Amino acid sequence: MHTSTDYTTYAEAIVELFASTFTASEGAEEGALIGALARRLIAETPAGDLRVFTAWEDGTLVGGVFFTRLTYEGDPRTVFMMAPVAVAAAHQGKGIGQRLIAHGLDALRREDVDIAVTYGDPAFYGRVGFEPVSAADLPAPQPLNQPQGWIAQSLTEAPLTPLRGPARCVAAFDDPALW
Repeated sequence: MHTSTDYTTYAEAIVELFASTFTASEGAEEGALIGALARRLIAETPAGDLRVFTAWEDGTLVGGVFFTRLTYEGDPRTVFMMAPVAVAAAHQGKGIGQRLIAHGLDALRREDVDIAVTYGDPAFYGRVGFEPVSAADLPAPQPLNQPQGWIAQSLTEAPLTPLRGPARCVAAFDDPALW
């Protein structure tokens, strides 16, 4: 695992990883959408609102995960959203994604982040501690096309309790097409 605060050095490799991974699994349109999202996250998100973790093998980027701040106007807790996550097609099934996610969540715990949320496959992300939540208990910043994919976990000893919204995401995610 590699954590770099200077992820801009690897920006093009990160964008290409996300574009190619999502193209392989979801098609060219989704690959273009997620590649553009990765580019915008790196270029436009303030450093305090973005964490990027990458996995490398023999000098080649094989995985990456983004965490971006979610702000809840009525709640003082610190919340980060994990998305997107990608592991190069040739390296999938080796546990790289789960180790990368665990590494990122541990780093957020060390920063005293209270809650991590993501929007994805509950079966896959359940393996790294995420549980289903309702948008009523944890408001999403945009309407969810697949509410069953809205999942979260407490990163502290405190139980996951409802957050008071409304919720606001970073600018790159403020697009209904991503939700």
